[in-house]
Amino acid sequence: MSTNRSRQIEDIPLSVLDLAPITEGATATEAFKNTRDLAKHADKWGFHRYWVAEHHNMPGIASAATSVLIGHVAEATTAIRVGSGGIMLPNHAPLMIAEQFGTLESLYPGRIDLGLGRAPGTDQRTAYALRRGHGSGGDDFPEMLEELRAYFNPDLAGGVVPVHAVPGEGLDIPVWLLGSSGFSARLAAQLGLPFAFASHFSPENTLPALELYYSNFKPSEVLDAPYAMVAANVAAADTEEEARFLATSMEQQFLGLIRNKPSKLQPPVKNMDELATDYERSILKKQFGSAIVGTGDQVKEELQSFLDETGANEVMIHSQIFDHTARLRSFEIVAEATGRNKDN
Repeated sequence: MSTNRSRQIEDIPLSVLDLAPITEGATATEAFKNTRDLAKHADKWGFHRYWVAEHHNMPGIASAATSVLIGHVAEATTAIRVGSGGIMLPNHAPLMIAEQFGTLESLYPGRIDLGLGRAPGTDQRTAYALRRGHGSGGDDFPEMLEELRAYFNPDLAGGVVPVHAVPGEGLDIPVWLLGSSGFSARLAAQLGLPFAFASHFSPENTLPALELYYSNFKPSEVLDAPYAMVAANVAAADTEEEARFLATSMEQQFLGLIRNKPSKLQPPVKNMDELATDYERSILKKQFGSAIVGTGDQVKEELQSFLDETGANEVMIHSQIFDHTARLRSFEIVAEATGRNKDN
């Protein structure tokens, strides 16, 4: 892989991916309070970005109205960049996304990111409900992306633009392409855009997708060289035993997806083997085996190995931890172990 492997984890930006988890026994109201609280702490602990992701018909994920939640987070923070990881563009008219993010950028100048994906972020039945009358199945994602970018920069349209995004037009809102396979990696490379890969749920595709991105990258007005961000599942605690206990909530969430029975985020358990069959455990190992779990020193070492392997420019931390205090502590441990500047 033609990339720079000399970067140190202390020297690169670390960011946060939050799905606004709804825990068992709680509601979306508590989830949003926790998201806001975590974002304020992440801002203080020196994390670079705070992204929330669009999902639908998921009882344990509250970030369906992604643009609204971004505003909720941005209003509570001061320095950290806030954005989408991502907006599933085929679910929306490009003009509406341009206007929504134009509004966000106008309210919080210089702090808004627009990360875009082409998957529905849900099941097919829900995708139909979202896209009724729209007709997009994601195959026209490149065309939708082109239309969206032209609302921000009409010069990209190469002619007269009859429809204008107000607010939106003329604003400098970074556009990222997100992916869990090679499609968006290749498109991001062709357009010279930054690329974020969902390593946290597609670990086996991480290196092939990054290789596509690095090897096909064409410099643009946006970037002179590739810029890749990779996401990692992380659970950190003061002891390895506690970290592994906390991580079982994430494992249970994966197990629910394997069974096609998504649920609210469950409390941690002492023994996952009692909950899963041999077949399910094998899938869990494949999907969750790359998770980074342990003490601060252990997490730092594994994050460095992940960075060396991927050659990424930035790492995004995803932590589905049931107890909010423990989740805050996990991010604090990561920040301390990797030399973030508190109150940056």
